[in-house]
Amino acid sequence: MDKYDKIKLENQICFPLYALSREIIKLYKPLLSKYNLTYTQYVTMLVIWEEQKIIFKEIGRRLHLDSGTLTPVIKKLESMGLITKYRNIEDDRLVTIELTQKGLLLRDDIVDVPTKLYSQFKGNEESLTMLKKYLDLVLKNISK
Repeated sequence: MDKYDKIKLENQICFPLYALSREIIKLYKPLLSKYNLTYTQYVTMLVIWEEQKIIFKEIGRRLHLDSGTLTPVIKKLESMGLITKYRNIEDDRLVTIELTQKGLLLRDDIVDVPTKLYSQFKGNEESLTMLKKYLDLVLKNISK
């Protein structure tokens, strides 16, 4: 083993995670295009659908996104009429994001996207479940 083995692409944990993430996002693209959503907009809406009303910073925390990345996503979702945003009355430093009726209706339309995505992994369901569990654990431990 030479000293440069550590920096070979095949020995990097980051690369298969990066490549897999890109490939999965590609699989989402045709499923989400019907709803005029990007993957980042979709995962943002997932958080908002869970909470219905949430502070902007909490969305960023849950998605591991900084405000520079999240702000244009929120602006686009607002321009699409899926959410509204406003300053918190008690603390105007906080921005509240709230689901609109149109956003709520979209949730009913889009509910089958995860099933359609998972159907593309026939025979790998158990591996995917284990991978998700391990990735969640690693992400939790690294984000402390």
